[in-house]
Amino acid sequence: MKEDNKRPWGYYEVLSDAPDHKVKRIVVNPGGILSLQRHKKRAEHWFIVSGAGIVTLGKKKYPVKPGSAIDIPSGAAHRVENTSSKDLVLIEIQTGTYFGEDDIERLEDKYGRV
Repeated sequence: MKEDNKRPWGYYEVLSDAPDHKVKRIVVNPGGILSLQRHKKRAEHWFIVSGAGIVTLGKKKYPVKPGSAIDIPSGAAHRVENTSSKDLVLIEIQTGTYFGEDDIERLEDKYGRV
């Protein structure tokens, strides 16, 4: 794992980075929570591999476990929280026109990031 892929909530690995998609393996530590965020230029599909948590999508919350999948449309506020005592692992598939980390608009963040 590259040092710049570490986050306060865990880390991610890029599995595929192509002009028309990006695929990440995201590991969220127990108690970790991603920022509430949205993207202008991409949609995401999350597939839960292991662990358990809660995905916030818009104003709704969805419990997730291995085998769960969530589609996140471009522009939708979203995040995932690990509510279990082991790592929450998910595969994120991004589609759209741009996949850079600077296409993250943070709306709320437990760790004080802007």
